[in-house]
Amino acid sequence: MSELPLSAYFARKEISPLVELGAYEWLWLNKLDSFAAFADLARKRPDLLPSDLVPETVARSTARDALSRLAKSGAGQFGIRIQGSGEYPARLRDAADPPALLWYQGWWDLINAPRTVAVVGTREITDQGIRRTRKLVGLLVRHNCVIYSGLARGVNAVAHQTAIECGGATVGVSATPLSDVDPQVEWILQRRIATEFLLVSQAPVLRYAKKEQRLQRALFAERSRTMSALTQATIIVEAGEISGTQIQAQAALDQGRKLFILNGCFDQPGLTWPARLEAAGAIRVREYEQILDAVCI
Repeated sequence: MSELPLSAYFARKEISPLVELGAYEWLWLNKLDSFAAFADLARKRPDLLPSDLVPETVARSTARDALSRLAKSGAGQFGIRIQGSGEYPARLRDAADPPALLWYQGWWDLINAPRTVAVVGTREITDQGIRRTRKLVGLLVRHNCVIYSGLARGVNAVAHQTAIECGGATVGVSATPLSDVDPQVEWILQRRIATEFLLVSQAPVLRYAKKEQRLQRALFAERSRTMSALTQATIIVEAGEISGTQIQAQAALDQGRKLFILNGCFDQPGLTWPARLEAAGAIRVREYEQILDAVCI
């Protein structure tokens, strides 16, 4: 699962990942305010690369700065995937604003697994939510599903941990760069996923270091849209009335992915989003077999 040395990785690519990495980072430092900004340009010119917008010398210099920060963080070896290259995930093109560049660590082949399911929900998970998440993930793993989640505490962390404990595979889709970690997530869990399974991120390293709250909020939203696009289905275990989980839920519907909501969400007083999403096409899950019948075909 370990990556090739960076020099070998760069040498064997017709498109220079080093230059694209640096150009991507420079654009985020100087030009981009959102993922939509680059996506809008790419829609007009499908073959557009970050390096088309940044001089090569500037891109290489910026890449060195980004690599230096990654090295100092102890992030370890990594790879990147560039939109427009053959190894860029085909599923991700269904996102409204596909990232120009995706960082990853670990076992890249998991991205193309035939059965992929995102299990998501609240950070403030209840005891009942823990039991439901464990039961659900255990069942999915037994049916050879790769479990995606977002490396946050609560439902996400329980989903990752249960997949590992059950002998399955899990993919962490991070809202932070490889050089950082969500303060509410155990570093040890993220590093285990990165080394034994797969960790992906679209967050720009140098811009993130500026700690802009607006950007950090946007990265969590884009993380959710990316996770939805990379998977066949999203399952919501439990979530409050105001929850970022709803961003992923709407993305799943927009991208033509299946969206499942566990029945317990509908029984919570004061929650309006379950009925609204069901009316929009989400599936209310009364029996887990509903999910297996739809995903494990």
